[in-house]
Amino acid sequence: MTEEIPHVRSVAVGVWIDVGSRDEDALTNGISHFIEHMVFKGTKKRSSKAISRSIESVGGYLNAFTSKEHTCYYARALDEYAGLATDVLADLALNPLFPEKELEKEKGVVIEELRNAEDDPDDIIHDYLEKALYGTHPLGFPVIGTESNLRSFTKEVLDGYRARNYIPSRTVVAAAGNIRHDEFLELVHKNFPRKNSPSRSGTRRKPQSQRGRSIDVDKPIQQAHVCLGTLGFSIQSKERYTLLVLNTLLGDGMSSRLFQNVRERYGFAYNVYSFANMLSDAGSFGVYVGTDKAHINASTDLIMGELDKLKSKPVSKAEVSRTKAQLKGSMMLSLESIPHRMMRLGSSELYFGELTPLDSLLKHIDIVDAEHIQRLAQDLFREERFSKIVFHPSMSKADRSLGAANLAAANP
Repeated sequence: MTEEIPHVRSVAVGVWIDVGSRDEDALTNGISHFIEHMVFKGTKKRSSKAISRSIESVGGYLNAFTSKEHTCYYARALDEYAGLATDVLADLALNPLFPEKELEKEKGVVIEELRNAEDDPDDIIHDYLEKALYGTHPLGFPVIGTESNLRSFTKEVLDGYRARNYIPSRTVVAAAGNIRHDEFLELVHKNFPRKNSPSRSGTRRKPQSQRGRSIDVDKPIQQAHVCLGTLGFSIQSKERYTLLVLNTLLGDGMSSRLFQNVRERYGFAYNVYSFANMLSDAGSFGVYVGTDKAHINASTDLIMGELDKLKSKPVSKAEVSRTKAQLKGSMMLSLESIPHRMMRLGSSELYFGELTPLDSLLKHIDIVDAEHIQRLAQDLFREERFSKIVFHPSMSKADRSLGAANLAAANP
């Protein structure tokens, strides 16, 4: 997949593998992310240091990420180094050695990454929410895995998992920038052997709906963190565009309803926002707020109040128009990023088998009206399906009960 942008002097190249944490089981959870780390520790052609220097030595950068459904290795460099970027990325995806010495060291690195995440409550709380929403389904697994799993991984386990999943039928190679499609095709044919590919091993199981859960966690932190969420819609859903508009209106940016109410009107939070995660056959929608421990209940009530308003009262035409303009403008501005264009190419191919034209996206957004938003809110915001995760600054249950009683007395 390519998108030629002749007026720039750079190119972003990505190798996408259609595998992520949802393809793991309880004993292999974390292996997709760990392989993403380990490929940088040496290949048949390059040492770890040579990999590090390969793109940086020409002024570019090299990186990777793992998500619930995908693993992506990507590089950005001047257009004259497109061949080098493609060669390095192919080497990472096709030729990793997983050296035993580096394996044990990298386990320690990823375990530290895991512990660092646990020390970042506004980040890790989303993992807790997904566990509550998806239960034992693999979508409820954290992408990074668990410490016990990480310690158990061996070279043989990594080799086997990579061989089953890093296959041509699950691979997309994408480039955006100053590069012609036929030139990039030559680079891909040169670096990726053309061979028969087995089909996907196993099928992805769709998660089932379940009742909401309430989970309280004591942590040695100063601020309380709250995440409310429910199962949402897949990226294939016809409700996709309405959901994007609703999310923007509710909790994306300073003009959103949540920001204006929870932060600006009441001063209960520095950070409050809503989010919509859409996957191939599932999705989630939620709201996050960081607040003082004394304002947990009040902040939660304000959030649920905003959700109820969207269900009971149509949004004005002016607010719908303003929100759609904000969303479309944000999409257009993001396309000024060459790496973002490459990301859009790769993910679109994996999810849809094609790149949806921007004009088509904008037309779908323009169709959304107040009736669509209200109907979606009524379907999505069912309180019995909402899960609630609260990170409390370390205190006893008795202290929490006393705080709730004091708050109720102060806010009759």
